[in-house]
Amino acid sequence: MNGATNRAGWLVVLGSTIALIFGNGAVLLFTFGIFLKPISEQYGWARGTMSLGVTIGLILGGLATPAIGMLVDRWSIQRVTLISISLFALSFAAISLVPPYVSAFIAFYAVSGLVGGGHAPLPYAKSISGWFEHSRGLALGIAMAGVGIGIAIVPQLAQAFMPVVGWRSTYALIGTTTWLVAFPAVLFFVKDPLIERTEPIAAKVAVRTGEDARFLGREFWLITIAVFLVVTAVNGVVAHSVALLTDRGVPADVAAKMLAAVGVATIAGRLLSGYLLDRTFAPYLAAIVFLIPLAGILVLLAGVNSTPLSFLAAICFGLGLGAEVDIIGFLVGRYFGLRRYGEIYGYIFATFTIGSGIGPFLMGVSFDETGSYQTSLILFGAALLVASFLISLLGDYRYPERGLIPAEPQPSLAGEIRDPVSEIQTN
Repeated sequence: MNGATNRAGWLVVLGSTIALIFGNGAVLLFTFGIFLKPISEQYGWARGTMSLGVTIGLILGGLATPAIGMLVDRWSIQRVTLISISLFALSFAAISLVPPYVSAFIAFYAVSGLVGGGHAPLPYAKSISGWFEHSRGLALGIAMAGVGIGIAIVPQLAQAFMPVVGWRSTYALIGTTTWLVAFPAVLFFVKDPLIERTEPIAAKVAVRTGEDARFLGREFWLITIAVFLVVTAVNGVVAHSVALLTDRGVPADVAAKMLAAVGVATIAGRLLSGYLLDRTFAPYLAAIVFLIPLAGILVLLAGVNSTPLSFLAAICFGLGLGAEVDIIGFLVGRYFGLRRYGEIYGYIFATFTIGSGIGPFLMGVSFDETGSYQTSLILFGAALLVASFLISLLGDYRYPERGLIPAEPQPSLAGEIRDPVSEIQTN
């Protein structure tokens, strides 16, 4: 990169970080635990039934993610993201108008989850991966730290607003703030990558030709299944953490601070994993990272009410959650290249989003059926072990840094063999 391009790339990182503070995950999923108990107590709704709103919303958003990936590949990262931010902010604020029927509550959350798919890490990771070859892991880590900042800040805002204005106005305020923060950040800073100008010659050829016909192979499924298991486990526990801790006698304000600890640890996980991804073999790093939340689950299974240990569990969840999104973005670039990055990332992130919805539902059902969260905690612990094993089976990168996969020589109209790399150098 030259100096001007380098500055432009880091401005993309800045805008992505700011926008993701109020991304769909921090707003839709991580505030849910703040709203869960007050609304369920007001209307007498079961926690598992309420959790269906998040589950269906995230599943719909996940199913829409591959289409969003195709749009950002073929249309414009900025345009797709700005539209999604506007629709998501409006739909989340509209939950303030929900009538006193649990079916309506579920429907409002479902709509919000569906339209929020374009305000997830996908478009930001696509933009950053196009702007960066060196330091790509670090750039992704810094940008995705915005999600961690959001996890730390947004639930605290909701917790602060609710006693003052009530839960309905809190939905409206969070939705409005989402648009006011994220929309300008994307409008002024997040630009589509100038791949043809910034990538080295070998990369230009690989981006243009690619190996994307093989993307549904072994590497794709190992990454996808591992990601699904981890996010189901971690987000399932985190979404119910406030309710779980208050059930054990922890004050609501202290329990809400646990989410802040998750957010701070997510930031640390993003930055640390981003730094290490440029220096270590990513699958082995991922295998270690996926086991960190297991320590948090073991603390919760022990039933310890110690505040320091609860914070330790929250930190473990945050570190695991923080590193996962960085790792997804990095692995997609190194195993599948950039030509169809948005689409392939979209398929994998769809499972991430769906798992984010299924996890809270399983936690809610576990509580409703057994009166505790123990069964789901045990299942989630086993899922983390399987995920760590699967991700460690990935082989060598197919698109290592700068080298990428060289394009095969192409026959010309006259029948001779042409080397596209040499042709670009000559031109």
